[in-house]
Amino acid sequence: MNDDAPAWRNLLDDNAKAVAQMINRVLRKPIHELGAEQARALLNTGTTTEPITPLDHVEQLTVPTRAGSIPARLYRADGARADSVSPCLVYLHGGGFVLGTLDGADELCRAIAAGSGWTVVSLDYRLAPENPYPAALEDCLDAYAWLLRTAQTLGIDPAQIAVGGDSAGGNLAAALCLHRRDEDSPLPVTQVLAYPAVDGTFVARSWSEFADAPLLSTADARWLWDQYVGPGHRTDDHLAAPMRAESLRGLPPALILTAAVDPIRDDAEAYAARLRHDGVDVSLTRYAGVFHGFLTEVGVFAQTKQAIDEVCAHLRAVANA
Repeated sequence: MNDDAPAWRNLLDDNAKAVAQMINRVLRKPIHELGAEQARALLNTGTTTEPITPLDHVEQLTVPTRAGSIPARLYRADGARADSVSPCLVYLHGGGFVLGTLDGADELCRAIAAGSGWTVVSLDYRLAPENPYPAALEDCLDAYAWLLRTAQTLGIDPAQIAVGGDSAGGNLAAALCLHRRDEDSPLPVTQVLAYPAVDGTFVARSWSEFADAPLLSTADARWLWDQYVGPGHRTDDHLAAPMRAESLRGLPPALILTAAVDPIRDDAEAYAARLRHDGVDVSLTRYAGVFHGFLTEVGVFAQTKQAIDEVCAHLRAVANA
């Protein structure tokens, strides 16, 4: 046994340990030392020619926003009737507000559409540091409002639109719900948040316990946060850091997923506790044996399939309700 190995290593299963070693070989330096351009070149996923989950209908969209337009991708479950409308999940990819693409969330969105029967619309919002806060959130707010207006032309039920995301995308999904509540606008029917980045204080225990965890270290997270909101770790704006909201009352029901080895873990689980305290229906699952980012790794981790199955079951229950 290596006495120099971090204590959290024993919390990972053998597969996750092997994947972590592979990530270390790919990342020659930490993300915060690589910078945005090099990190994107190393970590952003490219187009897959043979997807794990083929779908008959995957459509590229252009969504108008106040700043111009953003690309999006629509996934429709096979067997969906052409003359009917379906529920829709608006999905916001992760990547620390700096990384991430539609392609990086492609396999996940395919799997959710196929497993739940819901249409999935994945958004390619603007990234920092070129477009700092609130650019990404404004893109998501505008795209959600556009989808409500045009839902039926896309075969979507405007009364059954949900929002979800992982990591930075989970932050944006939570902030979207807060903004629409604050504006007294129709809310998503549910929010699906995978290890959401909801706080900018970096004081929870997991930030020190897993400071050098695979893929996302505490130093990386602090650097990514600075790229998004600017230097100084801005924490007062609840639309940047949803945990800072005075109240979470009145928000949509939530499914929150976390990873056992993840510096974000305790913040995400504390957000679940606050939602529950404020009267919001919450389901929280911590996935053992894996680290930050596992949800999008379709075909890599057994826990990914379990989590996607949980998301799909949650969405089916929401639709049936």
